[in-house]
Amino acid sequence: MSGYPAVPEGIAFGGDYNPEQWPREVQEEDVRLMREAGVNLVSLGIFAWALMEPREGGYEFDWLDTIVDRLHGAGISVNLGTPTTVPPAWFSRAYPDAFPVTREGVRVGAGARQHACSSHPAFRAASARLAERLAERYGDHPAVVMWHVHNEYGAPLGECYCPSSTAAWRSWLRHRHGSLEALNTAWGTAFWGQHYGEWEEIDAPRWSHTVVNPAQRLDYARFANEEHLSHYRAQRDILRRTGKPVTTNFAGTVSCKSMDLWRWAPELDVIANDHYLNGEQPDNHIQLAMSADLSRSLAGGQPWMLMEHSTGAISWQARGIAKRPGEMRRNSLAHVARGSDSVLFFQWRASRYGAEKWHSAMVPHAGTGSRLWRDVVALGADVRRLAPVRGGRVAAEVAIVWDWESYWALELEWRPSGDLAFRERVDAFYEALWREHVTVDFVHPSADISGYRVVLAPSSYLLTETSAKNLRRYVEAGGHLLVSFFSGVVDENDTVHEGPCPGALRDVLGLSVEEFHPLRERETVTLTGGATGRIWSERVHLGQARALQCFADGPDAGHPALTVHPFGAGTASYLAAALHGAGLRAVLTDLLDRAGVSRPRDLPDTLELVRRDRYAFLINHGPTPANVPAMTGTDLLTGAPFPGQVPAGGVAVVELDRRTP
Repeated sequence: MSGYPAVPEGIAFGGDYNPEQWPREVQEEDVRLMREAGVNLVSLGIFAWALMEPREGGYEFDWLDTIVDRLHGAGISVNLGTPTTVPPAWFSRAYPDAFPVTREGVRVGAGARQHACSSHPAFRAASARLAERLAERYGDHPAVVMWHVHNEYGAPLGECYCPSSTAAWRSWLRHRHGSLEALNTAWGTAFWGQHYGEWEEIDAPRWSHTVVNPAQRLDYARFANEEHLSHYRAQRDILRRTGKPVTTNFAGTVSCKSMDLWRWAPELDVIANDHYLNGEQPDNHIQLAMSADLSRSLAGGQPWMLMEHSTGAISWQARGIAKRPGEMRRNSLAHVARGSDSVLFFQWRASRYGAEKWHSAMVPHAGTGSRLWRDVVALGADVRRLAPVRGGRVAAEVAIVWDWESYWALELEWRPSGDLAFRERVDAFYEALWREHVTVDFVHPSADISGYRVVLAPSSYLLTETSAKNLRRYVEAGGHLLVSFFSGVVDENDTVHEGPCPGALRDVLGLSVEEFHPLRERETVTLTGGATGRIWSERVHLGQARALQCFADGPDAGHPALTVHPFGAGTASYLAAALHGAGLRAVLTDLLDRAGVSRPRDLPDTLELVRRDRYAFLINHGPTPANVPAMTGTDLLTGAPFPGQVPAGGVAVVELDRRTP
């Protein structure tokens, strides 16, 4: 990656700006208000293809010139978008076969967005031509500091089943497998008599009345990801010639299942993420932290961009729950704490019409006399004070394995339990660590993990032999690995590893599993340590491992539930139950202590604490003040010495002095 844009200086503050929705007098007021709020970066043009190219081949940019020049005159930088997420009406009329088709065979219509197939030749050609024109016209403009390709690839429709996609799919399969013999072996087509004798016999894995070959489904998920990525690359390569960084915004790193973001990350000059808080979820700030940590991990620890989040209510959720006083500030600064060098929103001014008119904005319908506007202005001042934090790194001693291919494979049909879900275990493990004040990186299972004291694999159903060997080497060299149930089960083709589970990890874990015993709905099991689990039980047989806890009841009463295996210079542990809350936290705390993971003690578990270089972010999500007596330094947000306490709902960003451990 070529790196984060040099301008604006400090932490970027602003958001999506859609001036085409407003008359000139409002546009001029926008600039005045942006200066009042401290806005220094806006994303522009993301949905404006119909205005940039109102007829095929007829480009009109005068209106955009005026806006870019006006922003530049006010000292506001531009993240200029290629608006290919919304093809104009003339394109849809001229190329009706470019509309995506769902797996069920329904052709997507116009009137929304994301309504062109990334594999369609005409869409690709029109996208490239528009990117060329934008690069020619604005590549040297001093206001344009970076490029923003498309918008939220893969959301909401990650896979297309139109004729263009099907043709591209067959070409992709030839490249991936090389021969039909290899494809038939990889897909296990001997099952249910699905053998293919010609490439043209292979269709996309459309909806059927029963389960479609899971290996074929898994390959199609890979193919769809690569088609979107190819569409991005074509525009990126054009725009990169201007010498300015290029990105696209991920549709929520933890929530966008359809895109393999490990594949995308090396292709972006700077990682950019959109995060929208689930207003109805208790402690939703923990998922926010997880999304930010995953974004930082995709960036390889480098600064990344919070490209979108909300000032308040979100229109596309079932209930548009407004944020409470102080919540927007806590949300925004938590992203900065975890490595973002920007605080950007969707959008600048609330729309009066269209699908998102009830989505919150920096300038709400209530105007500048509202509490929300005052909060936005105050946040802008906070962000300016945090300029010294820019570029700072976040260090972690613990990593969680996250693999989108395992995500896809685990959640296909006919697994041993309908309650198995990739995020279920990952979320539980992450929450326990968050409450323990442990900062986490996320890693691909084949990545270099040698620098972590502890690595957790909560949901590694699909694990290649290469990745399994990587985990073994980590343990042999002195690392501490904890694996959750139903991991190491299948290879990259969703083929069960030979022998008993957990096949690929059987030797490093020092055990085998004879049989799975999924639990009934609302059924639970208890471990001898007192913790209660749900979803899962299984019959574990010890090899070289020893049991730390057993099942106290249920179908596997008396058999191991938590084990440890000294392996080389390290240890490999296995947890055969779906623990939550205090029970899971106790298991992880014991492992952290054995591995020597450093973390603050005796702090309330509602206090978020993250260190970014020499700056400690303290975010109090609790209803009472939080005491942090051992910390000394200066609070950047107030300019005063840190008093050793964070008010209820408050935030402190402490530049640590040498006395702080």
